[in-house]
Amino acid sequence: MPGWEDVRALALALPEVGERTSRGHLEWRVRDRLFVWERPLRRADLAHLGNRAPDAPPLGAWVPDLGAKEALLTDDPDTYLTTPHFDGHPIVLARLDRIDPGELEELVTEAWLARAPRRLARTWLDDAPPAP
Repeated sequence: MPGWEDVRALALALPEVGERTSRGHLEWRVRDRLFVWERPLRRADLAHLGNRAPDAPPLGAWVPDLGAKEALLTDDPDTYLTTPHFDGHPIVLARLDRIDPGELEELVTEAWLARAPRRLARTWLDDAPPAP
């Protein structure tokens, strides 16, 4: 089961990423653009999710678009969730206690690609080794 140290390692392995704490919670940014973060659930979130609410704060992550968000929510509702706060935004919440390590790596990388400046993302993709 992955944890915040795994998220940290994956995020900081990507180009031009910085880590900081906001209101006591971890977040990672590429050139000051937030792409993954620790997202504690608020009272309204807990009311909306009911018994589906995770016990621990989920990972907030940008995804490429609303279609990708819907696909994740539909394909794996035990891992991915959302709240009305994120309606209309290409952001998902992921339960670290249920996500596969390889899927976490893909989620963090895709979040970075969604938020990194185009030139930086293109350069990184051109230099990245091919996937096995």
